[in-house]
Amino acid sequence: MPAPVVDARPSPLLERRLLFVTGKGGTGKTTVAAALAQLAADRAKHVLACEVDAKGDLAALFEAGPTDFAGREVASGVVAMSMDTEAALREYLKLYLRIPVLGGLGPLAKALDFVAAAAPGVREILTVGKLCYEVRERHYDLVVVDASATGHIISQLAAPQAINDLVKVGLIRSQTDWMLEILSDPRRTGVVAVTTPEEMPVNETLELAARIRSETTVQLSAVVVNRVLPELFGLHEEAVFDQVDAHSEELSKLLGGDAGPLLEGARLAVTMRRTRAGHLQRLREGLASQAESAGGDAAPPPVLYVPYLFSRAHGLRSMRQVAAALGEELGL
Repeated sequence: MPAPVVDARPSPLLERRLLFVTGKGGTGKTTVAAALAQLAADRAKHVLACEVDAKGDLAALFEAGPTDFAGREVASGVVAMSMDTEAALREYLKLYLRIPVLGGLGPLAKALDFVAAAAPGVREILTVGKLCYEVRERHYDLVVVDASATGHIISQLAAPQAINDLVKVGLIRSQTDWMLEILSDPRRTGVVAVTTPEEMPVNETLELAARIRSETTVQLSAVVVNRVLPELFGLHEEAVFDQVDAHSEELSKLLGGDAGPLLEGARLAVTMRRTRAGHLQRLREGLASQAESAGGDAAPPPVLYVPYLFSRAHGLRSMRQVAAALGEELGL
């Protein structure tokens, strides 16, 4: 696998043109993708936010209705779209082969299914190709992709190289060449991995980071740790709680109720914070170790922290809170 282009230092995160946001299911990758799009739009960028799995969750975070392949504005400066491989194929045929396709693809779609089954990477190349096309044509300042989860993102990112390894000449080869040029340039393209300070998400993130480095030409540009608990109590407060715990009965009398749940809650908060801090330390050390093993001028990706939002609501307000937290982490 060719190494990523490293002839220039990567641009700041939002100065790139194409960002793939991925992560283990349930870590909040869609919220982070929407927040990055909003953050860029707040800084006068024209942003395309693309949802690859087309569930509609991305548009819902902007409190907008469902989107389609054509896309529509869901916020000032933000156009949202949902990926559709059949529509992407129709657009490809029209743009590059000058073949007008009216209505459904019919037999051609069946042929696509057959080819995709025989040659892995065909469907992925349509998805990645659409995104790279928007970057190449400069229709937007930034394309933010709510990409597939960690288990599937590698096949999408590696698709152009896989096709290149199979096809040596011709139109398809020329198409994947310019896609690889965009994907391999860390000044233009990057991956943002979203995780939480828990054992399994951290394990998957470290595995993803290693695979991105070894199996793709794309750079891991940042790791966003979502739902980071605040440090409510320092060592002095913990010592006070230990002393109070020894006199819980007296405290209960003073409070006029059982103080046990209050003290237990304090202990649980400390335990959870320390446990999650351990996972964060392992994440940072793992990323640093991978960068060191890569040699050269490789550096670990920056780790950005988003605090735990103690709210049941998930929509525009919570997304903007995440955007604000990311803005602070990025120094914006």
